[in-house]
Amino acid sequence: MAAPPPPPPGPRARSQSERRLARDPAPRAPHLPRGLPSLGNSRAEGRGRRPRDAARDGSPRLIGQGGAEGRGGGGAVVRDHRVLPPPAAPPAAAAPPEGPPRGRRSPPGPRRPPPRSAPRPLASRRGAARPPRTARRGLAARRVLPRAGAAGSGAEPRPCAGCPSGTMALGMAALRRGGGAAPRLLAVAVSCQSCRPRASQCPGDGGHGQPKDQQPAAPGRARRGAEPGPAAGSPPLPAEGADTKTYLWARYHEMKKLVYDLLPPGVCNLLNPATIYANNEISLGDIEIYGFDYDYTLAQYSNLLHSMIFNTARDILIEQFKYPEGLGKYDYIPGFAIRGLHYDVQKSLLMKIDAFHYVQLGTAYRGLKPVPDEEVIELYGGTQHIPLYQMSDFYGKGPSLKQFMDIFSLPEMTLLSSVIDYFITHGIEFDQVHLYKDISDAIRDVHVKGVMYKWIEKDLEQYILHGDEIYAVLNRLVNHKKKLFLITNSPFSFVDKGMKHMVGKNWRDLFDMVIVQADKPNFFTDRRKPFRKLDEDGSLQWDKINQLEKGKIYKEGNLFDFLRLTGWRGSKVLYFGDHLYSDLADLMLRHGWRTGAIVPELETEIRIINTEQYMHSLTWQQALTGLLERMQMYQDAESKQVLLEWMKERQEIRSLTKNLFNPQFGSIFRTFHNPTYFSRRLVRFSDIYMASISCLLNYDVNFTFYPRRTPLQHEAPLWMDQLCTGCMKTPFLEEMVHIR
Repeated sequence: MAAPPPPPPGPRARSQSERRLARDPAPRAPHLPRGLPSLGNSRAEGRGRRPRDAARDGSPRLIGQGGAEGRGGGGAVVRDHRVLPPPAAPPAAAAPPEGPPRGRRSPPGPRRPPPRSAPRPLASRRGAARPPRTARRGLAARRVLPRAGAAGSGAEPRPCAGCPSGTMALGMAALRRGGGAAPRLLAVAVSCQSCRPRASQCPGDGGHGQPKDQQPAAPGRARRGAEPGPAAGSPPLPAEGADTKTYLWARYHEMKKLVYDLLPPGVCNLLNPATIYANNEISLGDIEIYGFDYDYTLAQYSNLLHSMIFNTARDILIEQFKYPEGLGKYDYIPGFAIRGLHYDVQKSLLMKIDAFHYVQLGTAYRGLKPVPDEEVIELYGGTQHIPLYQMSDFYGKGPSLKQFMDIFSLPEMTLLSSVIDYFITHGIEFDQVHLYKDISDAIRDVHVKGVMYKWIEKDLEQYILHGDEIYAVLNRLVNHKKKLFLITNSPFSFVDKGMKHMVGKNWRDLFDMVIVQADKPNFFTDRRKPFRKLDEDGSLQWDKINQLEKGKIYKEGNLFDFLRLTGWRGSKVLYFGDHLYSDLADLMLRHGWRTGAIVPELETEIRIINTEQYMHSLTWQQALTGLLERMQMYQDAESKQVLLEWMKERQEIRSLTKNLFNPQFGSIFRTFHNPTYFSRRLVRFSDIYMASISCLLNYDVNFTFYPRRTPLQHEAPLWMDQLCTGCMKTPFLEEMVHIR
């Protein structure tokens, strides 16, 4: 016998959440952007409804990815990596009315619509009281977030409502895909966790399912009943009864576990050393003319050449400049110096400076020994900053500071440090200016007098690398109807032998014109030197140059005559070189050419970045930095001691990361966190940069390079490394609310 149909439902009683919203609607907080949920709207869904991320079979579920905890779910709870038993059943109460309890779905079975004769009241269909507009916006904002699966299901975690985007889900997904943004997104995921207090409470929220008036007060701070809840910059609150020291170390260990749990084995090897990196958008399809430097652009040399330059210049100092013979015991130290360092002539300091003209502490050397940080600060008047007027001029040369920008300067820096070390060790007084000038002259003689050229010409196979790839690059460009030219400071005989070794005896047929001994950077700025033609043997001709002919060799000259005779102007020309000042700066700033920088060190640095040690160190360093930024509001004595220990560990990690690249000076691209002065110039003077010219073989001749969007600090929600911690830049936002 069929059961009688249920009676028509009467008016539904309003829930506790709806009664509270109707009685005390939560206005939008004045410090939040329009359209975002206010501090009170995160609880607008009510406590009696089942959260969407709860497991329906009583299995453990994750808390903290948005939504109230709910009181209708009966499963165990996973909180802070601990599985808690299901909540105890509430005490017996009056018998509930027939039908499924509120907040739970009806059991499976055919749904019976109410009879037409008994329509549901309007209040029952629409709700006894609609939430305010701001609360509805908060509900809508939370409904669009992705749903998290049950624990162990493999579903991506659901982002918390207090963070700008689903960073945890994005980081996990990017790591699984193995994309280039995975390390950065991983750091975001870690930082996102650091902005959540225990029980996954989001900043500015009263806790999932827990109203603000039930939250424990921060230590040392009395809570006033009418005072608004903690703002976005307020520190998270430890569990009731727990001291802050225990809480801080608990957060520390949770973060550390999270870092190592989230790094899968495939997270490394994300960067390809053969990639071309773009500082500015550039389409190769728009390039009609390609220009090249020779040394360290077309011709890459082995490190054996540096030892030869060092030894020869050292012998010149001893034999011609009468320096002590004891210098002969010093040999070249591979890997001692890096490109882009500054040398303070008056203080005999070799050091690395960042893009803001600050000396990176721990990278200042006098001779072969580091200078203590305290002494460096004292030498510069109690600061690490070097005023701009003391810096190098536009080309890296100044009255007191010189920047070493080309690869040939590596043996010069090592020789400079070795001589100073000898004088200091033996107690010999010396004039800093004379010593620097003598060493510079000795190095220059190795180049100008042709000593280096003779070594290379005698054994091209030993000194020149990647010759076959150079032919492939040039031949490919010519086959696509591109015009090629060469401008170098090297002499013709040296260039001719090297190009015949790499490309073949008919190498000049690939170039529309070749200019040797150009005297860059004066070639780009000085109008006085005319072009001179060389014959097949390299001998000078005396006829006046009225045109530049294909396949001919020219000496000296200037860029202004070059532009007049060729008409090659503007962005249709792309020139490659290794020296940011001598090769690229004037072409980029004054003549509008597109420029490409050759940075051979890029290959080695990318291989280090791809190591597991670097990835773990950098990720934990970023996570620890996020903890320091978030927890610095705790100022009691024990908390300060904890923060000091964290800062000490952070400094140790930074030193470890620096030593992975170079024990003395670190990476050529970064100080601990800022770009180096070299990086600043690299970005300013080059449209693209790469490890070698052969990287062009990996791209189509019409390929367009798109740079990554450069983040600005005020774009914190768009900047991955600061996605969550960036909102903590105003820690006294709570007090600002009263002012407003």
